[in-house]
Amino acid sequence: MPSSADALLGVLKVLDRMEIPYLIGGSVASAIHGISRPTMDADIVADLRPEHIQEFASLLKAEYYVDPETMREAISRKRAFNLIHYATTFKVDVFPLQHDEYSQASFARRRFEESRSFGPEPIECAVASPEDTILRKLEWYRARGEKSERQWNDLRRVVRVQAGRLDREYMRKWAEYLKVSDLLERLFAEKLD
Repeated sequence: MPSSADALLGVLKVLDRMEIPYLIGGSVASAIHGISRPTMDADIVADLRPEHIQEFASLLKAEYYVDPETMREAISRKRAFNLIHYATTFKVDVFPLQHDEYSQASFARRRFEESRSFGPEPIECAVASPEDTILRKLEWYRARGEKSERQWNDLRRVVRVQAGRLDREYMRKWAEYLKVSDLLERLFAEKLD
């Protein structure tokens, strides 16, 4: 029986086949860098361009609901689109790589990690760095009214697991750019036993 891991892996295989650079972000990245928890979707940032859309959709259409026109419009508006895996209804949100300074810097810092988060067999995939996972989650948390306990707990888990390995100087620099410095300092100040 197919799983959500199969749904995500199918998209990653197509991106790899087409040699489109990507990174996994969101809750999947925080699970890789922190403590795993169930998630209802996966977020991917991809350097997907209009000229890729037809082939990308064609390679996915047998197993995913894809709409090339929606994809084209989303990319032109610099917005996400989603792919829905037929067998599992798992949703993969694809965000086009933005060209602002922070998006480019965070994309350049992605890491190729071997992970067992997708099942018993380890796979190597590109994942947002722990620092960028935290920064993007703080940005998301702020944009949604700072109310999601689930998101805040994800942040706490990544900080706890990554502990002394986080580049706090890098995080403070970009937290200011993203206007989440206060949230970052609040997170750092928490006791995370």
